[in-house]
Amino acid sequence: MKTSLTSLTSLHAAVFALAVGLIPPTFAAGMDGSMDMKPAAKAMKTPQPVSAEVRKVDPAAGKVTLKHGPIMNLGMPPMTMAFPVKDPAMLANLKEGDKVSATFDNVDGKITVTDLRK
Repeated sequence: MKTSLTSLTSLHAAVFALAVGLIPPTFAAGMDGSMDMKPAAKAMKTPQPVSAEVRKVDPAAGKVTLKHGPIMNLGMPPMTMAFPVKDPAMLANLKEGDKVSATFDNVDGKITVTDLRK
C-alpha cells in the first residue's frame, strides 16, 4: 500500500510540474512582437482650466490656496491646497471666496498655477 501511495503522490507531483511549466508558453502564444503596445495615457497632457474657489491669498509667498476640481493634465483629484503662482501679479485682485478658473502645470517639479481668471 505504501508503494502505491508513493507512486500516486509522485505522479501528482509530475503532472503538476508539467502543467505549471506549460502555463507561460500558453499565454505567450497570443503575443505578437509587432503589436503596437503604446502605454495608456495616464492623464491629459494639455493643461485645461479648472473651476476653483479662492480660500486664501498670500502675496508675500506668491501662493494662493484653492479648493479645486480635478486637474486632469496632472491626474490630481479635487482637493484644497496652496499653490505657487507663475506670476505674482495674478494675486493682485483676488480675495477669499472668489470663484476662479485656474490652469495648472508642472513647473520645475512643482504644481503651479499658470493662469488664473475670475
